[in-house]
Amino acid sequence: MSQPTTLAPPLEEQLEQYRVELTAYCYRMLGSVDAEDAVQETFIRAWRAYDSFEGRSALRSWLYRIATNICFDMLESRKRRARPMDLGPAGEPIVENLRTPDQLWIEPMPDGRIVSDGDPAEVVASRESVRLAFVAALQHLPPRQRAVLILCEVLRWKAAEVAELLETSVASVNSALQRARATLQTSDATPSSTAPSVDAADAELLERYVAAFEAYDMSALTALIHEDATQSMPPFDLWLAGREDILTWWFGPGITCRDSRVVAAPAANGAPAFGQYRPKPNGDGYEPWALQVVEIEDGKVVELTFFLDVETVFPRFGLPLEYPRA
Repeated sequence: MSQPTTLAPPLEEQLEQYRVELTAYCYRMLGSVDAEDAVQETFIRAWRAYDSFEGRSALRSWLYRIATNICFDMLESRKRRARPMDLGPAGEPIVENLRTPDQLWIEPMPDGRIVSDGDPAEVVASRESVRLAFVAALQHLPPRQRAVLILCEVLRWKAAEVAELLETSVASVNSALQRARATLQTSDATPSSTAPSVDAADAELLERYVAAFEAYDMSALTALIHEDATQSMPPFDLWLAGREDILTWWFGPGITCRDSRVVAAPAANGAPAFGQYRPKPNGDGYEPWALQVVEIEDGKVVELTFFLDVETVFPRFGLPLEYPRA
């Protein structure tokens, strides 16, 4: 007796199962939330061309090929995205150093949009490869080298598979991979060299950090922040190196952050994140001020990134643009 035929799920369902991993791939390529637009365009093109696809390769490989070409097109006309520390040395913690250059910045992404559920080890590896420092380092690579390194080093594709996707030779892929590795070595950024995943973050430490920041407690903050920590505040290009300069800023030009309220947000780029609401100048409540992304290593805060474009960033992380009253 013949077995019943198993029907393939509708195309929409087949495509949707790859959304998160494709978004993560495009995010590493682009360094911005434009990754979501790239994936949507990938699905649109796949819909239109599906009748001619005919299963000549795996659907996943075909989607990656489409997504790669879309990213290449998007990167052709755009400046390189960066973090403030990519543009020059750290500055003194004085207000005169605040500048907003004509620069595209690396944008934060919620983990839920770029980290797939699954094997715990794979989740950790996925989070490491979307760290802000690593994504910024990738932007130093030419687009094809960037794609090769992500596919080979992060996604563990074989060189022959990457060569087929890029319609080139295995030798060309290996050469591009070697050059990409050499470039990244100069920035000392690899997925394994970034800070531990958010799951390894010390929950008690984070609670103490939030309490200390809200209280603006100098002694407590000094104990929590590593002496070599860094801070940046996109869209300003000023970044600070060292706990002393960070606290000099907080208790100097940044004193308006005193008495802020800090609200937990979804993890960002594999790191804990918080919404900061600063007291309004007129004293009537609070206003959204920054998405704080807090990197922790060996029981200390080692990096603080304050994303100040709250009109864009807060909704993306489910944070209200008014302080959530109890």
